[in-house]
Amino acid sequence: MNKNTEYKKITFKEAYSIPNILCYIRILLIPAFIYIYVNAKDTVDYYLAAIIILLSGLTDFCDGFIARKFNQVTELGKLIDPVADKLTQAAIIIALMFKFKWMFFLVVLFVIKELSMLINGIILLRKGKKLDGAMWFGKVSTAVFYFSTFIIISFPMLNSMVVNILMVISAFFMALSFIMYMIEYVKMYKDL
Repeated sequence: MNKNTEYKKITFKEAYSIPNILCYIRILLIPAFIYIYVNAKDTVDYYLAAIIILLSGLTDFCDGFIARKFNQVTELGKLIDPVADKLTQAAIIIALMFKFKWMFFLVVLFVIKELSMLINGIILLRKGKKLDGAMWFGKVSTAVFYFSTFIIISFPMLNSMVVNILMVISAFFMALSFIMYMIEYVKMYKDL
């Protein structure tokens, strides 16, 4: 860390700003989703799980929009928003593994991608560099992931070939995003 780095105390107003509260809600929706999806007995349960994911996606969109529109961007929000995103994505993949055992390969890809990004992010941050938020290819990958998994969760009787196609598409975009982020990190290392 830079010796001149100052740590700012988080105020109550920042911690409980509307965007941050929406992030907290998103995190609290995770166990509800897992429980409902894993224990789903009929179509209504799957619809409820899908609604929770949709609600999570809406809170994700709204927290960023509100933070930017009403000048409520906080350092805490910059930290908890991506954490909430990654926890939600991990929960979805793990929950899907209960129904689709081969989903394990997506879990492995997700973990490798996120750990690589975390490790590189920490190393570069310690050297005074960091990515300025999510890149476009990361956003596309996330959108494809949520679309694919939302369809799979909403329609539990989907043909396995359709599920496979959706997951391969999602895995492709996840891998592409991983490669693109690694290219960005290599550029940042070269600038040190």
